[in-house]
Amino acid sequence: MFSRLGPPLTILLLAGPVFAGLAGTLLPAFGYLPALGGDTFGFGPFAELAQQTGIWRSAWMSYYTGVAAAAVSLLLVLLFVAAWAGTRAFATIQHLVSPLLSVPHAAAAFGFAFLIAPSGVLSRLASPWLTGWERPPDVIIVNDGAALSLIAGLVVKEVPFLLLVTLAALPQVPVERTRKITALLGYGRIAGFIYASWPQIYRQIRLAVLAVIAFSASVVDVAAILGPTLPGTLAVRLAGWMNDPEISMRFLASAGALLQLGVAVAAILTWIALEKTLGPLVQVMAQAGYSLRRDRWLRLAVLWLMALAAGIVFAGLGALAIWSVAGLWQFPDALPDSVTLKSWMRAAPRIAGPLLTTCIVAVCATAIAVALAMMCLVREDATGKRATRFALPLIYLPLVVPQVAFLFGLQLLFILSGTVASLPALIFAHVVFVLPYVFLSLSDPWRAFDKRYEAVAAGLGKSRSTMLWRIRAPMLLRAILTAAAVGFAVSIGQYLPTLLVGAGRLPTITTEAVALASGGNRRVIGVYAFLQMLLPLAGFAVATLVPALLFRRFRAMRA
Repeated sequence: MFSRLGPPLTILLLAGPVFAGLAGTLLPAFGYLPALGGDTFGFGPFAELAQQTGIWRSAWMSYYTGVAAAAVSLLLVLLFVAAWAGTRAFATIQHLVSPLLSVPHAAAAFGFAFLIAPSGVLSRLASPWLTGWERPPDVIIVNDGAALSLIAGLVVKEVPFLLLVTLAALPQVPVERTRKITALLGYGRIAGFIYASWPQIYRQIRLAVLAVIAFSASVVDVAAILGPTLPGTLAVRLAGWMNDPEISMRFLASAGALLQLGVAVAAILTWIALEKTLGPLVQVMAQAGYSLRRDRWLRLAVLWLMALAAGIVFAGLGALAIWSVAGLWQFPDALPDSVTLKSWMRAAPRIAGPLLTTCIVAVCATAIAVALAMMCLVREDATGKRATRFALPLIYLPLVVPQVAFLFGLQLLFILSGTVASLPALIFAHVVFVLPYVFLSLSDPWRAFDKRYEAVAAGLGKSRSTMLWRIRAPMLLRAILTAAAVGFAVSIGQYLPTLLVGAGRLPTITTEAVALASGGNRRVIGVYAFLQMLLPLAGFAVATLVPALLFRRFRAMRA
């Protein structure tokens, strides 16, 4: 069966580009790239990198942004699950937060910026009756030097991801039974969860947390929108060097890419050190009988913080929608004086090309990723072996290794092979990042499928392929389409792979939206960012409506 090709192809697609890209980055970083005149090895690029103004501050901001965003996001998820798991409020917030995973990072960042800017929606709603402002205050909120707005923007986007990963791990831990035991021992709800259940859950989500650290430390699009500018974060500066028309900058960019890899590794090592420190500390607290019985105030605070995190994203998306159709909107008016479609009409001719490229690349990359994930899972069923400890890190490899560290080398390989700025190359680059999310989204529903259906079919003499396409695939159609919708959303949000592999000649909605960030035209930004947000929602709408329409007479056929 073709399923035998699934695991080796998947490993090749996940590990191959990462290692090839790292090799393509490593050689120019030491001055060796014969195609650009670099015939000898040396430390010249690193010396030039060290002389760049503010380079160490850029590296420091990337480092602490990655650690801080991951720490705040995980702490919020931990406290929320500990305080409210199994309650009606938990289910409500879960349904409120889960859809936010589909919102691209750039769209969420733009929406957040439109909210908190000095002339943003929040300032308008509070002025002049509360603040007394008749003009926007002269303060730096977005792009602040301490990167606080960048950290906040990352937190509101990483919380849904970590929450969903934690929810997937919850059924494998007897949370409710453990809670009753710890309650009998006199521990509060939060303390009992942290002492008894969290260590087992954290072991299962640890790789996802490390992926969040690596992403937050090396993100480009969100940092370009919300991050500091003088100097910018290391990843943003690298993106500029990589696209510099001066070819000699490639050596500097490669050295910077290795520095970015070192920053991400340092952030991860810092996190591991925190694990080693906090783990024994929690055990000491448990043994000392620190029970936190009166934790109602903390539980309510966490509930409001989770609702606030979700509300910020939804409010930001609403701000994008309003700005995209706003006419005259002077400060401090809470709403625009008029509503017009002029911004959409003016942007329509320029949107058509990037929109078509976005959809083609996303659909093709998602289709390939879903096919490979299904082939791997079918092979897993045939052999009876689940993903091993060796295979699981490979799934996270493109997520844990910073994109900047290997995409530049991958871009050089595409340039040397003459395939850069081609649709196949761009689709291939997107598959590298789409496949992990699709596999992780589909694997749990696939493994939870009741195999007694297939046992009955086998007893009737049906073949494996018949059981797959006539029984399992239809019954798991909703899960398959949901995984495809997740992959589609991930592809829509890919900025750096599109920028580098597309070489500026294959623009997408995301690259165009981020490019407009420096322009300051909120109406045009609103059009692009709102459209970027609508595309993933359309994917999830298809994943919801298609099974409902196909099986409207067979509602019991659900996995």
